[in-house]
Amino acid sequence: MPEPRRYVLTGAPGAGKTTLLEALRHRGHLTVREAATDVIAERQAQGHAEPWREPGFLDAVAALQHRRQADVDRHGPVQLHDRSPLCTLALARYQRRPAGPALRAELDRITRLRTYQRLVFMISPLGFIRHTPARQISYAESLAFARVHRQVYEEYGHHLVDVPAGPLWKRVAVIERHVSWPT
Repeated sequence: MPEPRRYVLTGAPGAGKTTLLEALRHRGHLTVREAATDVIAERQAQGHAEPWREPGFLDAVAALQHRRQADVDRHGPVQLHDRSPLCTLALARYQRRPAGPALRAELDRITRLRTYQRLVFMISPLGFIRHTPARQISYAESLAFARVHRQVYEEYGHHLVDVPAGPLWKRVAVIERHVSWPT
């Protein structure tokens, strides 16, 4: 089987990536959920109020991203991922923290193997942010964080396609227009 085509959706927290990915899943596309939110939820359930501040958090996210990518590879030739290890690197830079050994290894692996497509979808902010247990960031902070994502992806040689704020169906259409489906 040929190597799957893995496309990434990235952008500011609260920009609607998860909702967009869910809409794409309902349209029959193979999608991969964001890892950081699940790591946060698991750690909060264990009594850790702000796990994103813990030393091993970035490595835990990178490890879960790797497992999810490997698990889904046998299921389809085209995949849509809610974030990638480059997003985890963006988080490290935004927090001014070093990338740990698991994240560095994952970045080396995905760079060497060209795991993700060069085309990456930058999901534009919606103009507001809703706080959740995993999302405790202001709108201004989320915009600054999105700029770091853009810098990281460009640094790693990716081409960003802006997906503007707007009705969900229009955002889905932008992605479907750009994704290379198998023939």
